Amino acid sequence: MKYVCLVYGEEKDLYAMTPERLAKLDADSIAYDKSVERSGKLIIAQALQSVATSKSVRRRNGKRLVTDGPFAETKEQLLGFVMIEAENLDEALEIAGNIPLAEIGTIEVRAIYNVPGS
Repeated sequence: MKYVCLVYGEEKDLYAMTPERLAKLDADSIAYDKSVERSGKLIIAQALQSVATSKSVRRRNGKRLVTDGPFAETKEQLLGFVMIEAENLDEALEIAGNIPLAEIGTIEVRAIYNVPGS
């Protein structure tokens, strides 16, 4: 089953890191992604640019509405995601729990919904 691990954290925590600590976090994250890839469980892993660069889109009454930033005001922002193939939720949680950013943020684990007829 496919799962997406949504990586949440506060961007301010990343900006507060020393360049050395941030470089270590990046290196640890890349190394972990590569280890999950070697196990055959990684589908894709991507970090996202700052929430300051994001836009939200809605359609209301046939009109497209675009606003700056994420849909809802939250303390944490979506920093990235990791899509994996796991035997079950327990395995997905094990993989997600070892994502380096879990130490300073939150990893939301969700199974991929298979749209009927697709």
